[in-house]
Amino acid sequence: MVIFKKAADLQHFIDTKRAHQSVKLGFVPTMGALHEGHLSLIGASKKQKCLTVCSIFVNPTQFNDPEDFKKYPSTLDADTEALLGAGCDILFIPDILEIYPDGFDAVKSYSFAYLETIFEGAQRPGHFQGVGKVVARLLELVQPQVLFLGQKDAQQCLVIKELIKQMNWEHKTSVSIVPTVRNEQGLALSSRNLRLTEAEQKQALALYQSLQLIKAAKTSNNFEHAKQACIALLHQNNCELEYLALADAASLQPLSDFDTHKDMMAIIAARVGAVRLIDNLFI
Repeated sequence: MVIFKKAADLQHFIDTKRAHQSVKLGFVPTMGALHEGHLSLIGASKKQKCLTVCSIFVNPTQFNDPEDFKKYPSTLDADTEALLGAGCDILFIPDILEIYPDGFDAVKSYSFAYLETIFEGAQRPGHFQGVGKVVARLLELVQPQVLFLGQKDAQQCLVIKELIKQMNWEHKTSVSIVPTVRNEQGLALSSRNLRLTEAEQKQALALYQSLQLIKAAKTSNNFEHAKQACIALLHQNNCELEYLALADAASLQPLSDFDTHKDMMAIIAARVGAVRLIDNLFI
């Protein structure tokens, strides 16, 4: 695995590779604190026979809570070892001047319409603007043919697809969504899980259990009844619910009740102790 800190060096290396052979470039953008979910994205890229680039950059513009940014785990040595084991070809570790050379405000902003007003957009004002800025910049620097994203961040996946459309990059970069990776008990893997105590990890299982309850209630045509059962379950496990909703799986437009004529998704966000977690499930 080759490691680069400067985009110019990364681009020169990729250009040299392409000069000697036909290369399809796969890209996995991350903020580090890697787990098996991230490594599944590397695996998906390798399965498509891509020259695989992983970036690690903790992006300050997507944190609406400064304390959350300060507490975000930094595990670069362990991340590097994990990427080596996963067969990653290139690790890109830019500093803030590589991503924002002229400051945060100099980077173009994009509008994501209703996606900025629901669920994560409503709970974290400005978050998706930050995501759009950093992903647009990384795409320009890496120039991948395939961008690999995790299904756990379903709303972010839609935002990035819309970003690529607005950049007129649909002919350059396709998006591949990789299923959520869970532990044996069902907890969706997340870098934030590192901040959970052992007891809180058990409490956090209530998020996935709630999604499963909603899936099981699909044929009842009574989402509100299922939701109330989930609220009780979350309360029993000391999980502070932010939202629990039913949405159209393709657009994330909220649904008031089950609709068997649509592909649906249950989506949840809750705090367990001081840690905010999200999850979703196709139903």
